Amino acid sequence: MIRVVKIGGRAQRDPGLPAVLAAAAHAHAASPGSDDGLCIVHGGGDEVSALQRRLGLEPLFRSGRRVTSTDDLEVVRMVLSGTINKRLVAALLSHGIRAVGISGEDGRLFTAQVTDGAQMGRVGGNVTVDATIVRVLLSGGFVPVISPLSRDADDAAGAGLNVNGDDAAAALAVALGANELVFVADVSGVIEDGVVISELDATGVRGLIARGVAAGGMVAKLEAGLAALQGGVSAVRISTLDGITDGAVGTRLMLSLTATRGAT
Repeated sequence: MIRVVKIGGRAQRDPGLPAVLAAAAHAHAASPGSDDGLCIVHGGGDEVSALQRRLGLEPLFRSGRRVTSTDDLEVVRMVLSGTINKRLVAALLSHGIRAVGISGEDGRLFTAQVTDGAQMGRVGGNVTVDATIVRVLLSGGFVPVISPLSRDADDAAGAGLNVNGDDAAAALAVALGANELVFVADVSGVIEDGVVISELDATGVRGLIARGVAAGGMVAKLEAGLAALQGGVSAVRISTLDGITDGAVGTRLMLSLTATRGAT
C-alpha cells in the first residue's frame, strides 16, 4: 500500500507533525524489496513569501498559485528544497524514520511545462513523473520527503520550474498507483456555512468554486484531488493533521457520489 501525503506550509507548524508522520510511516513501512510505503510532498508558501519580502521582492498570486519570476524561483528553491525539506527530514530522523529529502528536480522526478510565462512566470503545469528514484527509496525502506520543484520539459539546459505542491502530489500519487492521497491543510476539510463537508464529488466541487465558497489554495487542492482520482488513485481526502492517521477525518473527494454509493 502506498500513501502520498501533501503537507501545506501552515500545517508544518504543528508541533505534533513529526510524531504523526512517524506513526504513519511505521504503519506503512515497506517490506524489503517492495515499493510500498509513505511519500511526503511538502509546500511552504508562507516561508517563501517571508524570504521574498526580506529580499525586497513582493509575493504575487493568481488563482491561488504563486507567480514566479526567475529571481523568485531561486528563493523558492532555497526555501523549499533547502530549509523546509531538510527541517522535515531532520524531524523524522529524530523520530526513528529513515527519511530522505529530495526535490522534483532530482532524478527527473518531475518534469513540467511553463503554463503561462506572461502571467505566471516560471510556473510549471502538465506535470509528468518519472518515479524511479522514489521507488528505489521506498524499496530500501526509506520515506521520501519531496519539494515540488521541477525541470522544464522545453528547456534543454533543464531550467527549474515552480510547481504547485498539490499538483505535484497528485501527479506523484497517479504515477505510483497510490492507494490514498491526503492533503493536510490548516482547516478541517472543505467547509460550507461553518460545517465540514464529509463527501464531495466533481459536481459539488464545481459548485463550490462557482459560488466562491472554495477559493485560493483550496481550489488548487480540489482540482488536484479530482485529477488524482481521474488518474486512478483510489481515495483522496482533505483534512487537518489528524487525517494522516484517521481515515474518517476531513473531506473525502469522489468523482461521483452516485456511482460510489451504487445508486441507479
